[in-house]
Amino acid sequence: MMKKRSALMLSSVMLMTVVLAACGGNSNNTASNNASNGSAGNTSGEVKTVKIFQFKTEIVEGLNELKVEFEKEYPNIKLDIQTVGGGADYGAALKTKFASGDAPDIFSNGGYAEMELWADKLEDLSDQPWVKDLIPMAAEPMTKDGKTYGMPMNLEGIGYVYNKDLFAKAGITETPKTITELEEAAKKLQAIDVTPFGNAYQEWWLLGNQGISVAFAQQDNVDEFISGLNAGTSTIVGNPVFKDWSNLLQLTVDYGQKNPLTTDANTHLALFANGETAMMQEGNWAQTLVDNITPGMNIGMFPMPINDDAEKNDKLTVGIPANLVVNKDSASKEEAKTFLNWLVTSDMGKEYIVKEWKFIPALSTIEATPEDIGALGADVWNYVQEGKVYGLQSSKFPDGVTQEFASVIQELIAGKTDEAGWEKNMQAAWDKLKK
Repeated sequence: MMKKRSALMLSSVMLMTVVLAACGGNSNNTASNNASNGSAGNTSGEVKTVKIFQFKTEIVEGLNELKVEFEKEYPNIKLDIQTVGGGADYGAALKTKFASGDAPDIFSNGGYAEMELWADKLEDLSDQPWVKDLIPMAAEPMTKDGKTYGMPMNLEGIGYVYNKDLFAKAGITETPKTITELEEAAKKLQAIDVTPFGNAYQEWWLLGNQGISVAFAQQDNVDEFISGLNAGTSTIVGNPVFKDWSNLLQLTVDYGQKNPLTTDANTHLALFANGETAMMQEGNWAQTLVDNITPGMNIGMFPMPINDDAEKNDKLTVGIPANLVVNKDSASKEEAKTFLNWLVTSDMGKEYIVKEWKFIPALSTIEATPEDIGALGADVWNYVQEGKVYGLQSSKFPDGVTQEFASVIQELIAGKTDEAGWEKNMQAAWDKLKK
């Protein structure tokens, strides 16, 4: 779910600490406001259905609860919510829906290259009342030529989630900021009979989407590098940053649990939450997942260091996991806009965003405290405030490359290729799918 291209407009984001400051709003007032700004949708008495197709499985229960409340306020609008988890599965299912004539009215989009892929289906949302409240960093992936085509659901940070109590027990007093410090920490954890890393390397998204993003983000100019890959003037082969990233990958394997390629996300979460491992590559969305297993666990998050440049490595990957977009050909697009506006302006919608889902809000008008968003969200927000972030780069990749990357990385982990061969295979994966 970018750190960024034009570098994130981080300075702008830092100035907008208002994300944790906020405006209230009464949901009844919201309804009348919607009507006055023309977004109330159907007023003829006809009941219309808004089909929502999204991929964040962790919010399904909350969305269904919000559906009940929304339909009470808008009895002429019914929500049909469908969820398919996993980026690859979701993308394929979305294409199938459009091809079969069962296109959704609202669907998820990652922005950048994915926005371009679906450009002919996207409604311009620039006139919606919530657009003016978007944090600049959050607006970027779905903005083109000054127009906004999607509502960002939240900000998400990606790095190593760690067990603070196990770190303290092992005598680790500071989070590692270099790969050398990370290995030293791993050795100290091993010394107290704790497995340092739990690696869910069966999961394509963890490797080919979120993990490899660091190797792109640390290029001297990531947007020029990606443009060069598309034009054939840049190459992954021989790139020192990719070599550094492969060293980090190997370190996690060397100090991780057995059989990482057959370990899925549920398993690595269980290993971590039960205290069997001290670190796992995850995002702040893991807060609720860990809490469900071990409530009140003392956890935090830090960036993934790939070399010994402490300044470069002390930056967390932060991105927009998904944007909700409206199908411009939908017969219910005004009703779809009404729901999106209600989601981020009603008291109940805002409460679910920060307290139930523990999302870091993408709008300055949604108040969130560390108690609301949890320890992981608070750590992410601290990195954002300090301007120490890289953008999640995967939304800029050609369609399908993240899955190809994952397969190539898994071959490296399995020892089916060496590091040099891995670089060539990564380049080949890009070349096969670039336009």
